[in-house]
Amino acid sequence: MHLDTQAEVSGGRTSGAPTSEMEFEEEEVSEPVSPIAQYFNSSVLSLTIIGVLEIAVPFDDSQTMSLLKNVFLPINPRFSSIMVRDDDGEKKWKRVEVNLKDHLIYPNFPQGMSPEFYDEYLADYLTKIGMDQLPQTRPLWEIHIVKYPTSSAAGNVIFKLHHALGDGYSLIGALLSCMQRADNPSLPLTFPSRQSSSKPKRDSVNIFRRVPRILSGMINTVSDFGWSILKSSVVEDDRTPIRSGDEGVQFRPVNITTMTFSLDHLKQIKANLGVTINDVITGIIFLGTRLYMQATSHELGDAESTALVVLNTRAVAGYKSISEMLKPDSEMPWGNNFGFLHIPIPKLSVAESSDPLSFILKAHQLIKRKRNSFAVHLTSTLLEAMRKLRGPEATSQYVHRTLKNSSMAMSNLIGPVEEMALANHYITGMYFAVVGNPQVYTYIAANMEYLLFFIFFNGQYML
Repeated sequence: MHLDTQAEVSGGRTSGAPTSEMEFEEEEVSEPVSPIAQYFNSSVLSLTIIGVLEIAVPFDDSQTMSLLKNVFLPINPRFSSIMVRDDDGEKKWKRVEVNLKDHLIYPNFPQGMSPEFYDEYLADYLTKIGMDQLPQTRPLWEIHIVKYPTSSAAGNVIFKLHHALGDGYSLIGALLSCMQRADNPSLPLTFPSRQSSSKPKRDSVNIFRRVPRILSGMINTVSDFGWSILKSSVVEDDRTPIRSGDEGVQFRPVNITTMTFSLDHLKQIKANLGVTINDVITGIIFLGTRLYMQATSHELGDAESTALVVLNTRAVAGYKSISEMLKPDSEMPWGNNFGFLHIPIPKLSVAESSDPLSFILKAHQLIKRKRNSFAVHLTSTLLEAMRKLRGPEATSQYVHRTLKNSSMAMSNLIGPVEEMALANHYITGMYFAVVGNPQVYTYIAANMEYLLFFIFFNGQYML
């Protein structure tokens, strides 16, 4: 089932609900818009994050307005601000009146249908809102509350947030700050440690071992930075089932698919190969992609395809409180603080087709070499220099080409250890997507009790 008209899935706003507004002085300006926020909200690129919370019980909206006014809006002034230009033409965040009725939407689906029916309707509704642009005349967010039971939830709460508001680390941190532990709401959510368990060696031999690594890192940095510039300007990936190369891919309907893998199984692979969980995740995605390409056409197994891996550039071991993020000199600041790392998708040999672990190990070795490079930081410096010399619009075009010339983007998010609840609504699942990206495929992995792969793609279908 697919929806052909907007009327079939209407986004009903909160008609009849009491008006709730937050008023600010008209001349109040919060802060300058960061460079990356300008790149993500320009005439050539507009990226939006869609987050879906699956809830176990029917949603009780009696507290919705108070939660938005007293919990969500105070998280960050950007949720009550719009982008404006000052007298010098610079973009600023300006605080405005927020009419919550404009941001809260209850879609109307046919009544009394089966959960399987609502599965398809929800998927089509996500496609619809993924294609709709957020109005620039009001704060860049919406919340859609779907009160129809699907096969995996009694209801769904959909957050639609413009990427200019912040990156995944910031926005997911904001959403998690609105939630509580399901077992004990008085205790904070906790997150897996990202600290290495190995102890550093202090002997003199270790110093000599570092020298080759430093020299290798310098060579890798020059090589990766040069390759990044070429990939962002003149060198494109081959056209394959995962990359059409067409203009305007970002305007095609978006489809979201989720897959669930047990973390216990992934940890088994991690232990057997002596790699990280991220290496296992990336290897699985690369292997599945190559197998899909070969199933379409055997010659495509050797196609040149590149993944853009999105890296958080903060020196951080886990989520921090919103108050910590908003401090002026915070080491974990709010905003868009990430970089792209170009990783070629390894070729798949005949032997590796029947031995997936060897392919995952090959992906690990490739990623390990890429980690020993400072190309991500040099790329950030290049973008800033380009912005100062040519302006944010030209830099946004450069970012657009970076995305378009590659085949896919990949990212991951760390979830809490405990089960969560939102206003006493138990959360059974949570997934995210980025829309407006000029790529056919984007992967996001959320690391919780089970690993969820979120695959969303424009204009083509993965079989």
